[in-house]
Amino acid sequence: MKRFLFPRWVNPFLGVLGLAVLGGLVYATAMGGLVTDPQTLNVGYMPTQPVPFSHALHAGQLKMDCRYCHNTVFDAAHAAVPPTATCVNCHAPAGDNGQPATAAVHTESERLQPIHESWKSGRSMAWKRVHNLPEFVYFNHAAHVNSGVSCKSCHGRIDQMETVYQAEELSMAWCIQCHRNPDEHLRPVEFVTKLDWVPPEDWDQAAFAKAHREKLNINPQTHCAVCHR
Repeated sequence: MKRFLFPRWVNPFLGVLGLAVLGGLVYATAMGGLVTDPQTLNVGYMPTQPVPFSHALHAGQLKMDCRYCHNTVFDAAHAAVPPTATCVNCHAPAGDNGQPATAAVHTESERLQPIHESWKSGRSMAWKRVHNLPEFVYFNHAAHVNSGVSCKSCHGRIDQMETVYQAEELSMAWCIQCHRNPDEHLRPVEFVTKLDWVPPEDWDQAAFAKAHREKLNINPQTHCAVCHR
């Protein structure tokens, strides 16, 4: 009785199969790490920035509108990170932009040195993104704020944060929940960047949301292709 012998091509095939299995494990690990990454889902993620910018001071105490720095939020999918030129409008180095040295004492602090160096060198500041979504997720800021969804719904009370952190779990389930029932998040469009806005005492949220959705034809979709493009 002859002994069965595997064909010669089985040896290289086993090598290729092993590489495929290894590649699959690496891919699964990478994807698993991505969806559980603190930059993606974990509430409280708070990276250290190159300059300790206080939203509590600028947006809270000084009442600066979000759009002064994030000036594309109503027009583009992404809310622009302000260039150094925006910072220098208020925090120019002494003597720059016609500012007398005597009026720039607070701008000369060590904390602002990276801003001044960026301004003089022309190199962008290396701000760290706080709210990260996977690359396969599409989110359009303009579509949301123009529909009356406040910055507060996703980012929390930024105007009270000394250091910005992730206030909400940016999971798929969290997004779908809002898309299925957006009424509680809707407000007049002119107040979307006013994070401390409080409805009047006689405010009827249900009636407003119904009229607002009809007026702007707001019908959020939960189809996969809306976010996964």
